[in-house]
Amino acid sequence: MNRPISADAVLDVTGLCCPMPVLRSRQAIDRLEPGQVLEVRATDPGSRRDIPAWASQLGHEIVEVQEDGGVVRFFIRKRR
Repeated sequence: MNRPISADAVLDVTGLCCPMPVLRSRQAIDRLEPGQVLEVRATDPGSRRDIPAWASQLGHEIVEVQEDGGVVRFFIRKRR
């Protein structure tokens, strides 16, 4: 049985357009310790590709992506 993902911090960027979701995600993950998980909630369609690309470029891990009612939730583990 899968355990639900537990986030150490939640960032709500719903309603914001590119590039703000990525910029705010970067600021939020910088405040976390390595190994901690940031949940980002976004509605900008570009976030579906921008946030995973940004995370991959910096070596962070996308643990899970969930979508419900137009809100995409990214669970990102900060690189060690």
